[in-house]
Amino acid sequence: MSENTINETFDAIVVGTGISGGWAAKELCEKGLKTLVLERGRMVNHVIDYPHMHLDPWDLPHAGEMTAETKAKYPKQSRWKIDETTRHFFNDDSEYDYQEAKRFDWIRGTQVGGRSLIWGKQTYRWSDLDFEANAKDGIGVDWPIRYKDIEPWYEYVEKHVGISGEALGLPHLPDSIFLKPMELNCVEEHLKNGIEKNYSDRVLTIGRVAHITEGSKPGAGRGTCQYRNRCKRGCPYGAYFSSNSSTIPMAEATGNMTLRPDSIVTEVLYDKDRKKATGVRIIDRNTKEVLEFKAKVIFLCASSMASTAILMQSKSETFPNGMGNASGELGHNIMDHQLGGGASAKIDGYDDKYYKGRRPNGFYIPRFRNINSNSEKTDFIRGYGYQGGASRNDYGTVIPEYNYGVKFKEAMLEPGGWRINLGGFGEVLPYHENHMWLNYDKLDQYGLPTIVFDAEFKENEKLMKEDWIIQAQEMLETSGFKDVRANKRDSYMGGGIHEMGTARMGHDPKTSILNKHNQLHEVKNVYVTDGACMASSANQNPSLTYMALTARAANHAVEELKKRNL
Repeated sequence: MSENTINETFDAIVVGTGISGGWAAKELCEKGLKTLVLERGRMVNHVIDYPHMHLDPWDLPHAGEMTAETKAKYPKQSRWKIDETTRHFFNDDSEYDYQEAKRFDWIRGTQVGGRSLIWGKQTYRWSDLDFEANAKDGIGVDWPIRYKDIEPWYEYVEKHVGISGEALGLPHLPDSIFLKPMELNCVEEHLKNGIEKNYSDRVLTIGRVAHITEGSKPGAGRGTCQYRNRCKRGCPYGAYFSSNSSTIPMAEATGNMTLRPDSIVTEVLYDKDRKKATGVRIIDRNTKEVLEFKAKVIFLCASSMASTAILMQSKSETFPNGMGNASGELGHNIMDHQLGGGASAKIDGYDDKYYKGRRPNGFYIPRFRNINSNSEKTDFIRGYGYQGGASRNDYGTVIPEYNYGVKFKEAMLEPGGWRINLGGFGEVLPYHENHMWLNYDKLDQYGLPTIVFDAEFKENEKLMKEDWIIQAQEMLETSGFKDVRANKRDSYMGGGIHEMGTARMGHDPKTSILNKHNQLHEVKNVYVTDGACMASSANQNPSLTYMALTARAANHAVEELKKRNL
C-alpha cells in the first residue's frame, strides 16, 4: 500500500454516516465547522440509489426472494430479514466477516446512511428509571447524566426527525413532541380495551415511530408517509427519518461538509506532547492507498463495535492497549436487546372488518415490571416491553385442496381470519465478560484484524424472557382471544440490532471510557456518540437517545473549540 499525507486540515472529522454520524455532520456543519465526513462503504444518494423502491413482487425474479446460491453469500446477514429488494443495503459477509466465540448476529449496512436506511424507526425516550438503574442496582457504572441533561436535546432532535405517536403521560416513558399517531386496527383496539379492563399497570398504544404523518420536515424534500411499508428499500418520499433524506443533505447544504465514501478509518492519530488527537488514518477502499487527514475534533460514530475497533487499533506509546483504554473497559460490557418469544392468537367477531394501506408500524406495550415499589415482585431486575401487531391472513393460507379452479380463485379474494402477535423486547445487563476483541492472526484484505465476539444472555435475561412469554399469553387470554400459543423462538446477542456499551460513559476514568459529554476521558478532542457510549441498555429502542446525545456532544465540542479547550 502506498502512503500519503493530506495536508488539508479540517475543523472536524466525523467517522460514520448512520444515525449518529449524520447528526454529528449536520450539527457541526451548521455551526460553521469545516467537516470531513468519512464512510467506510459506498455512496448512496437519496432516491437515486433506491433501485427497488417502486417494484412489486411480480416485477422481481422469484417474487423478490433470494435464491439459495445468493443467500449463501450472506450466511450471517441473512439471519435477519433480507431479500432481493434490500440485500444491497446489508453487508456481503465475504468482505465484512467477523468471528464468533459465541454466536453473535452482527447485522450491518456499510454504506452512506448506514443502518438508518434499514432501521425499524421505533423511537422512545428514556427516563431516570433507566439513567438511575445501574446506581440503584449496583451493576456496571452509574450514568454520568440524568434525564434533565438530555431532555432538551430529545426535544431538539424530535422537531427535526418527526415522531408519530400518542402521548400517555407515563413518568417512566416520557412523551416526545408528537405528530399525529397512526391508527390501531380493530383487533388491536380489542386488545387495548382488554388490557385496560383487566390491568391497572399496563397500557397498549400505537408504536412511536420516526415517520412524518402530517406536514413536512427539513431535509431532502421530506413529506408524509404513503403507507407502502417499503421503508427498508429506501423511502423516495423521505417520510421516515434517515441520514440520506435528512441530516446528510442538511449538512451538505451548509457548504461546510466534505463527504468521502469508501474510506476505511484504521486509527485515530495522537500527539503525546499536546495530549490531543490530530486526525485519522484511512485506507481508500478502492485503491488501497493509505491517507491521513487532520482535524481539531473527531467524532467516532461508526457503530458501537466499529468505533470501538478503531480505538483498539489506535495504539501508541501512550495507549499500548488502545486509545482511551486506561480503564481496560474498552470492548467490554456488550449489550443488546433480547428479542424472540411472546405469544400469538386468533379472534372471532371481526370478519367484516379490514384495514386500509400497509401501516409501517405496530403497537407497543410499555414496560410494567419493576417500575416502582407498587410493582409486582419478580425474580429478575429491570424490565421489558412488547411490540406487535394484528392482521388478517392472506391467500397464502388457503385450503390446500383449493389450489386450482373456481374455489381457489374465490378463496384468493376472501381475506382470512385475524391473528395477533406480541413479541417481547427486554433489557440486557452490562456484564464485563461480554466482550469483543481483535484477532491479529486473521487479517482482512486491508490488513486489519478481525473482530471476535464473546457475549451471551445470562440468567436475568432468561428469567425475564420466561415472564414475558407467560404475561403475553395471559393478556391475550383475559382479553378474549382464542387458540393462544406461546412463541419460544431462540435469540442471540446482536439479534436485537442494538449493540451497545463497548466504550461506556461514566464518572470515573478508572471504570469507564467516556465522560458525561461523550469525550474520551484521556483525549478530550475525541467524542464517541454511537451505541458504544451506553452504560445500560434500558428496554426501549435506543436510536432517539443516540441522536440526542450526538447533538448535545456536538454543541459541547463547538463551545469548547470557541474556548480553545480542544
